[in-house]
Amino acid sequence: MSTRKGSPYDDRVEDEGRTLIYEGHDAPKNTTSKDPKTVDQPGRLPSGKLTRNGIFAEAAEAHKAGLKTPERIRVYEKIRPSIWTYNGEFLLLDQWLEESINRQVYKFRLTLSEEPLTDDTDVVVDLSPGRLIPSSVKQAVFIRDGGKCVQCGSSDNLHFDHILP
Repeated sequence: MSTRKGSPYDDRVEDEGRTLIYEGHDAPKNTTSKDPKTVDQPGRLPSGKLTRNGIFAEAAEAHKAGLKTPERIRVYEKIRPSIWTYNGEFLLLDQWLEESINRQVYKFRLTLSEEPLTDDTDVVVDLSPGRLIPSSVKQAVFIRDGGKCVQCGSSDNLHFDHILP
C-alpha cells in the first residue's frame, strides 16, 4: 500500500490508523493493449485464473458470509522508491467495486488485528493500535538519519518503531 502523493493507487488510512482502504491491482500490461489505468481492474486473468483482486474478493466474501474467519494480511507501506515499511497484520473484512475515472476498481477494507502479532521467527511483536506510524514521520526519520540505523549504522532491514534495533 502507499498513501504517498502521486501514488498510482488510491489507498487511504482511516479510524486513526486502525483501518486501511486498499485499492486493488490494475490489469497486468501483458493482458491488455490499453493503458492499465483505463480499464477495469480484473478479478480473473484471461486464462480464468484468479488475480490477487479475485483472491482477496473471494476471501472477504467468505468472511462476510460467515464461512471463514477473516484472512490475516501483512501490510507493507511504500514510503519511497525501494523503501517499504512493515505496518502490521490486518484482517480482511470487506470488498467492493467502485467507480474511479470511468473504470471499476476493487476496494478492500482491512482493520488492524487485535491479536498479538508474530513474525516467522516466533518473536512476539506488540503492535498496539497507536503504533501505526504515519508515512510523513517515517520519511522524515529516514531523511534525518541518512537511511541508516542510528545505533549500528546498517541500512538493511530498518525499523521505524524501535521494536528491533
